[in-house]
Amino acid sequence: MDYKILYQGAFPLVQVNLQKGETIKAESDAMVAMSTTVDVEGKMDGGLLGGLSRMIAGESFFFQTLTARRGPGEVLLAPSAPGDIVDVELDGSYSLVIQKDGFLAGSAGLEVSTKMQNLSQGLFSGEGFFVVKVSGKGMVFVNSYGGIHVINLEQGQEYIVDNSHLVAWPDYMQYSIEKASQGWISTFTSGEVAVCKFRGPGPVIIQTRNPRGFGSWIKQFIPQRK
Repeated sequence: MDYKILYQGAFPLVQVNLQKGETIKAESDAMVAMSTTVDVEGKMDGGLLGGLSRMIAGESFFFQTLTARRGPGEVLLAPSAPGDIVDVELDGSYSLVIQKDGFLAGSAGLEVSTKMQNLSQGLFSGEGFFVVKVSGKGMVFVNSYGGIHVINLEQGQEYIVDNSHLVAWPDYMQYSIEKASQGWISTFTSGEVAVCKFRGPGPVIIQTRNPRGFGSWIKQFIPQRK
């Protein structure tokens, strides 16, 4: 895939140059602009059940599939929220787990599905019961809220991440949801109800900003209705 990530930082674009007949799949609202040689269609990965599972997980029912049918063409893609974009190339030996709203686009041959977390992970992670799982060979574009930072863990190395800052990680990594501190009183006082402990080897992709924290911060400036 021939592509560039432009304006990296708060407001990036992915510029994808498609050869005739080449296709890329993207989130339903990701397309910003495209050449007249490109057709865009709404499709469901995994059929009706796949579309329904995405809806239950809070994702859009359809993907956009963008195909250069009448010759080479260019597609510009961007996420809705301000934040960076990182490209991850999958070789087929593992799947990439992405937090909800983190998948932007990917190669046409990739399988994008929703994965249910276990009960404790869903209840205490703050991210709900579902995450996105991307499998196969190809390029994946992942977007964040804020800048992207990659933590590369060595064999057996453990690292704790606030769940609201998680973006993506490979499915072969071990992780667990834990209380942020020993006592519930100090946990609630600190604002950290639960954290995610990862064990290496492998990379963990995190974001520098917390969308829920930003929502709480901006709420104080919104006038209350009487």
